[in-house]
Parts: sequence; structure tokens; C-alpha cells
Amino acid sequence: MKLQCDVEVINRMLPTFGMKNRGKGARAVLSIGRHVDKTTQRSNIYLLICTAKDRAGSKYKLKENIEKFFTMFMDEGKATVRLKEPAVDVCLSKADANSLKNFLSAVRLAHRGSDADTMPLSTLTPVRARDVEKPKKKLVVVSKKDYPLTSNFPYSLEHLQVSYCKLSRVDMRMLSLKLLRKLDLSHNHIKKLPATIGDLGSLAELVLHNNHLEAFSVALCLSSLQRTLQHLDLSQNRLQALPAELCQLRELVNLKLDDNKLTRLPVRVGELSKLRYLSAAHNQLAFLPSDFRKLSLDNLDLFGNPFTQPNPFDHTIQLKFPLTLQELASRAVVNLRIPYGPQSIPFHLCPELDAAKVCDCGRACLDSFIQTSVSMNLHLVSHTVVLVDDMGGTEAPVQRHFCSLMCYCEFLDNCVQRGVR
Repeated sequence: MKLQCDVEVINRMLPTFGMKNRGKGARAVLSIGRHVDKTTQRSNIYLLICTAKDRAGSKYKLKENIEKFFTMFMDEGKATVRLKEPAVDVCLSKADANSLKNFLSAVRLAHRGSDADTMPLSTLTPVRARDVEKPKKKLVVVSKKDYPLTSNFPYSLEHLQVSYCKLSRVDMRMLSLKLLRKLDLSHNHIKKLPATIGDLGSLAELVLHNNHLEAFSVALCLSSLQRTLQHLDLSQNRLQALPAELCQLRELVNLKLDDNKLTRLPVRVGELSKLRYLSAAHNQLAFLPSDFRKLSLDNLDLFGNPFTQPNPFDHTIQLKFPLTLQELASRAVVNLRIPYGPQSIPFHLCPELDAAKVCDCGRACLDSFIQTSVSMNLHLVSHTVVLVDDMGGTEAPVQRHFCSLMCYCEFLDNCVQRGVR
């Protein structure tokens, strides 16, 4: 039985002599195994702790020699074993939580003097230098021949890049890297993302540039990524649409969507209040959603999209008289900000409420509305704007929706007055 983690051995007698412990752990390999005591010629179970400075290791007898276990933070990979003789505390940290639990179970058995034949013992030998080297935080693999097929990714990784390896799917071993902050899988052949990427609770940057993605799943948008993800690169894929739930990734600062086949952006894109960099160049966008006006960006790139020429008098009327009961109820839910979910309303209505349109008057409309588009100078939402076309333009059409004929007429009157001026 072996365990790799950081270890600090604290001598409890040092304060008696006015001395302090070093206060810093070292990378170590812990082993539980049988050792013959040279003085008594008896075989006992020992704990061997090997570090980079002491690869031969220090041995500690386990049978009836443990005063107490401290395991309150075991789920965080931390624990302490207090020995009777010598009077030391073996402090463990940065361990895999499951491995730590199994290791401490074996230590308890050894302490109680359980039958050694039933215990998973190891050979107490010096360790290799690579086994006790400092935990690796960054790994870059840019060749298929360098891809680890027979060994796991180091558990301590915070930055993992695997590019140009022709991966067709995400390796599930990557999803056990709980400390991962940046995952770069660019330049592969990935078609679909597993929902379990959302279980990477520290992930702040996800780079999927130049893959074969055709969708970005709703499950990822509703995962723990809502609290952590700041940079998302989906450029050079095969995306035609993005889910409305993408706008629930409200920690996003940088969103790259260039070179896809997007025909529209999410309706509630304005809810990405922390977004500062947005690029969606070379897509199939004909207009921008009404909510786009709420953004406050530092840099915006929409070059190479086939934007239509807006005309506020060219409109689409989908008003229904009288309004259906469902429309009235849905408007009330959105306007009054009544909480809803699949537990309180039919599941199929939730996406419709999530995608509710907002009239200029501030009220919501869903299936009954008037739609038009107007030109907007993109400098109103971004400090720096990449030119929209080769003619040097910085304007793009933005959709507008109106909940009633009255609201639309007021809007047209304002357009006419501005035109007169």
C-alpha cells in the first residue's frame, strides 16, 4: 500500500526545548510494509516515509503505536496521524481523497495488529527520484506520440494542453483532474463534449478552438462552470446555434465564436455582465439580438458576417388578438419575476420563458409580438470595435421587439422625428 502526497513530520517535543518546526511539507511516498527489527529479530508492520532528500526513508512502527487520527479534512486530501513513539505528528496534505481514505484504513488495521496476510503490504525499499519530485502543475502535449496511453495525467495539474493529437472525444481521465484551471483541447477532432466537464470545479479557461463541435450542451451551461468559467474559446468549429442557457455562464470575460456557422447569438446575451471580449467574426449572423445593447465590452469583433440592411418600417407582425391565456400567463411570470422551473410548470415551457423577448416599454412578450431591426453603432457597447465590413463600417442591425401595436407606433414616431432632425 503506497500513497503519494505532501508530508510534514512534526516533533511534538521541540517546543519543550524552545525550538520550532520547519512548517513546510515535502513531497513524499508513504509505504506500509513488513520489516524485521534487527535488535529483536521480530517482524513488524512499519510506515516508511521517503522524500527527495531522504529517498531511503524513515520508518515508524505502527502496531499499537498510534495515539490519534485527525481526519476532519480528509475529503480535501488532508489528515494527521499522531504517533506515540517517537512523539511525532505525521501531517499529510495534497493527497487524492480516495487514496488517502484507503491508506488510512490500512494504517488503522496495522495499528490494531490485524492479520498481515489480509493487508495490502508493500516492499519497504528506497523510492525513485521521479516519485518524490515536485507536483507537476502544467503539461503540454502537442504530438500524438507523446500522448500518455499507459500512465495517468498527474493529479496535480492546473493547466493541461492536448493539441494536434486527433482526439475524437474528451479523455475521461482528464475529468478527474480536480485542480485543473485551464483545459486546452484545440486542434483536435472532438465532435461532442461530455457533460462531466462541468464537474471540474476549478475550471476557469476552456479552449476548444479548431475541433468538429456541432453543439454546446445545455448541461455544461447549468453546471459548476457557472461559478468558475471566465474564458471560452469555441472558434473554428461547426456550431450553427448556441443554447439560450449559455448566458447563465455569467463569469465569462472572454468569449470566442469566430469561424463557425452561427445564424444568431443567444437571446439573453446581455446577461453576460462581466463579458469584456467578444469575437464572432466570419459566421452567418444577419442581425444581433435586442439584448446585445446591454453589453459593456472592451473589444468586439463581428467582421465578415452577412448583416442585413435594417429598416424600422420593415417589420414582422405576430400579434394575436385576443392574447392567448398561455401568452398572458407567461408574460405575467416574466414581468413579475415569478420563480419557475420544471417542478412548477410543464418542462417544455421553461425554454420559452428563458427566451422571452423584451419590448421597448420594458414588458415581456413571447409568441405575440412585432419584430423589426434598427442600425446600432457598435461603439455604444464596446470601446474597441473591429470593422464590420471592408467599407469601414462599425454599425450592425439589432433586433427590436414590441409587445403591442401601441409600443411599435410610438417607436416609429420617434424614428420619424429623429429623421426630421
